[in-house]
Amino acid sequence: MDTLQAMRVFVEVVERGSLSAAAASLDISRAMATRQLEGLERWLGTRLLQRSTRRLSLTDAGLEALPRCRQLVELAEDARQAAGARQQQVRGLLRISASMSFAQLHLAAAAADFLTAHPQTQIELLASEHPVNLVEDRIDLALRISNQLDPALIARRLSVCRSVLCAAPAYLAGRPAPERPEQLAEHVCLGHARFGSEEWRLRRAGQEQRVPLVGPPRLRSNEATVLLQGALAGAGIALLPTYLAGPALAAGQLQRLLPGWEPEELGIHAVYTSRRHQPLLLRRFVDFLAERFDPERPYWDQA
Repeated sequence: MDTLQAMRVFVEVVERGSLSAAAASLDISRAMATRQLEGLERWLGTRLLQRSTRRLSLTDAGLEALPRCRQLVELAEDARQAAGARQQQVRGLLRISASMSFAQLHLAAAAADFLTAHPQTQIELLASEHPVNLVEDRIDLALRISNQLDPALIARRLSVCRSVLCAAPAYLAGRPAPERPEQLAEHVCLGHARFGSEEWRLRRAGQEQRVPLVGPPRLRSNEATVLLQGALAGAGIALLPTYLAGPALAAGQLQRLLPGWEPEELGIHAVYTSRRHQPLLLRRFVDFLAERFDPERPYWDQA
């Protein structure tokens, strides 16, 4: 038995959800995939998957073995790529998913620079506020701004997303700006439809305070750019990422509130499956983004 190939089959079965899909991905027969998986279970001396007519599920032993098998498969792929990297050219199509605001403001320019440096590549950038299924939607790379990621996916932290509470001078005219988090209850707050729609988490000196939003927000949206425009128009106080609100803050169009209190920081991650359609292209683009976005002080926070 080729143990490494058997581990590839195991990892693919978990990620694809079926033996047939894994076999098709690896270009082998379903019978061969079954033999490889059974051989791996014999070699390990334990059952990795519970099989039924409708679905496959990991056993406790499978849950423990999966990250180790994935790591060995990735190390083997890394070694293969490193050995042949000088003979390879970066080429092909990369399908990327990201939030609309980050895609428009930062990822589009990054993609353009990468395409200029690698003329035999193409990028399809899908901007959406809904998380996509990387396998079903044939996405090679997703940028996720979150601290809660799918453990079944591979994630590389690229940078940090900081946020700020802010409002336009027009909104603050004639009313006192909040000096303590609990005073936000006296103000009109704009809310994201999916994230932090019921409360905001603020931190100071290592202490976290949860600030409930009193009543439904007067303006709510699933897209941060809409909340930015609402804040600029004087509709109320918004919690916005600095990568989006930075220019308006620098220009005085928005005023930062409660400067001693910091909203929760989120990680900006490159997320992908272990199945790589174009391994060299994916790796080079992720490395490119990691160099472009500083891990702790991205360029949009340096102004």
